[in-house]
Amino acid sequence: MRTVYLDNSATTKIREEALKKYIEVSDTTFGNPSSLHNMGYLAERELNAARAQVLSSLGLARGDVIFTASGSEANNLATVGRAYAKERFKKRRSRIITTEGEHASVNAPLEGLKQDGFDIVKVPTVGGVIDKETLLTYLDESVILVTLMLVNNETGALYDIASLTGAVRQRSPEALIHIDATQAYMKLPISKRSLDFDMITLSSHKIEGPKGVGALVLCDGILKSGGIRALTLGGGQEKGLRSGTENVPAIAAFGEAVRCGVGELKETGAALGALRDRLVTALTDDERFSSVSVTNPARHAPHILNITLPKIKSETMLHFLSSRGVYVSSGSACSSNSSHKESALVSFGRSAAEADCSIRISLGKRNTDEDIDIFLEALHEGLTSLSRMKK
Repeated sequence: MRTVYLDNSATTKIREEALKKYIEVSDTTFGNPSSLHNMGYLAERELNAARAQVLSSLGLARGDVIFTASGSEANNLATVGRAYAKERFKKRRSRIITTEGEHASVNAPLEGLKQDGFDIVKVPTVGGVIDKETLLTYLDESVILVTLMLVNNETGALYDIASLTGAVRQRSPEALIHIDATQAYMKLPISKRSLDFDMITLSSHKIEGPKGVGALVLCDGILKSGGIRALTLGGGQEKGLRSGTENVPAIAAFGEAVRCGVGELKETGAALGALRDRLVTALTDDERFSSVSVTNPARHAPHILNITLPKIKSETMLHFLSSRGVYVSSGSACSSNSSHKESALVSFGRSAAEADCSIRISLGKRNTDEDIDIFLEALHEGLTSLSRMKK
């Protein structure tokens, strides 16, 4: 039975070049990068090479790449680290603006900050569009952070952040703009020039790098001005923002995945988009899927598609597809065990009941037309079989 993996937004398989780099560095460059001898220097050189790859991929000549253990940790550092950067931020009940349907690694720390007295505002995203008028209403001098995801991890909606940053700069001069680009990185072109961010979150295992590595990239001047505060204290690694000996082999492999991904970005985006189009066409035009509702934002990433099943629980369909060697998900892997009441699908406009019957198909560069056809056949079989069982 052929395995068809369509859960690439949860994680990707590490690419050969990155795996080779991981093994090589683990074997030959195993020194502590904080050590002053030559083995330490060689390890530090690997870190610096990876930083340079990440900065270059974002069109940044200068900046600080803070390596973390995950994109989730990077999001926590961006949100909580910004909130506690200045004593006066808490005293004056500073405001942080985000959107409905953000990833749990943004929502959870913001909930904690709300309990600590910060004013947290969530802007609606009905139809996969950030409500610009609502956002403008809340922009004032009290805002210290605007944190937005670029691509929604459940719906695939591509948010038009570029149209918002100018207003943020004008109306909230003290606000930093943080973008969670975890699902967009190496799928879409991203640059400081096009998005005007101050901080951006990236994740290795979403781009065929190893698990256990993320990054928070700070534009030049943020660190020097004290715009963010450390959450993990100790030896002062990563410019003092993330103490702990760096995972050099994984970071080097992340840098290698970035290097390869940049060279393939245009080709990858086009290939993923063609596969997604093939899926949408089949699901909307083929009578076998007339009972399936496709969540298809007008602006969307090329690799994510969410569909709602006819009163079949997502978990039930996942198990059925898995038995056929087809792997999809019910949404974000980081929140698959939580309630749908505040999910991105509900924020998009689906009901909680519909969200509970929805599955996410997320494509990767290894997927083919044949994979799509196998998925469609398995889905049709599942719809027929599971619908019959309900009667």
